[in-house]
Amino acid sequence: MRLFLLILTLFTFTNTSAQLTEEQFPYYELPEYPETYTAGTMAARMVDALGFRYYWATEDLKGSDLAYMPSDDVRSTGETVDHILDLSYVILNSTLKHQNGKNDYSEMDLYDKRKQTLINLKTAADILRVSDDISQFKILFGEREIPFWNNVNGPISDAIWHCGQIASFRRNSGNPINPNVNHFMGTVKQ
Repeated sequence: MRLFLLILTLFTFTNTSAQLTEEQFPYYELPEYPETYTAGTMAARMVDALGFRYYWATEDLKGSDLAYMPSDDVRSTGETVDHILDLSYVILNSTLKHQNGKNDYSEMDLYDKRKQTLINLKTAADILRVSDDISQFKILFGEREIPFWNNVNGPISDAIWHCGQIASFRRNSGNPINPNVNHFMGTVKQ
């Protein structure tokens, strides 16, 4: 029954994701937290928190923000957005039990990159939330199967780190994050 509901959720979300406007992207606010603590709900909450931070770190970025880099040996904000999109695919692919490969984002603009990153994270979190055993969600690189633990200290933590980097860079380029965002509560003051 859980598998049926998960497939139905994924099908519905996939079909409606193409019709989303920016205001309807996932993670404007954090979803309600589950009543129970399980490995799946905890992992899902970590991904949800990443989605919320990413949403607001990348909301209303301008071309000057995307080009900003504090020094020549650091990724620009735009390159960091691409890196987080890559990380979101690693997280998603582990929950879908798919192999990871090389991605090309050259045809995507910021709107599409944000949308895809947020959809990837939401889909992964929804799968994790209903899972009784997250050890099945290995990171797959060719013949290598890497345990889910590495998702926590790898792509999830790395992407959260980079959201902070984007927040810092955009502040330096004169476009700080909306001051009404409450990261602790996962809400936005109106």
